Amino acid sequence: MENTTRTPLPMATTGCACCAPAPDSGAEQEAPAGDPRPAGASEYRVEGMTCGHCVASVLEEISALDGVTAVDVDLVAGEVSTVTVTGPVSSDTVHSAIQDAGYTPSI
Repeated sequence: MENTTRTPLPMATTGCACCAPAPDSGAEQEAPAGDPRPAGASEYRVEGMTCGHCVASVLEEISALDGVTAVDVDLVAGEVSTVTVTGPVSSDTVHSAIQDAGYTPSI
């Protein structure tokens, strides 16, 4: 096995909600026409996610909701990420779960 030195990943300048939750606000975003989302899926834009731990926190909170059959996260570190939720669950309930995980649904 070869010895290699790993370069550490750069830290996000604003931190992430794992350490410092952002203030809450936001609303559900509609997907553009022709979007290949599964039937019954809703898309949410989420601010404050920067890493895999952030994704895991959001997945855990939303997956625990009654009626959720699938959750997919498209992480854009330090920017606005997209969370797609499939199943008969209200947007208010999903927003609450996102906030409970420590993140901000984006307008």
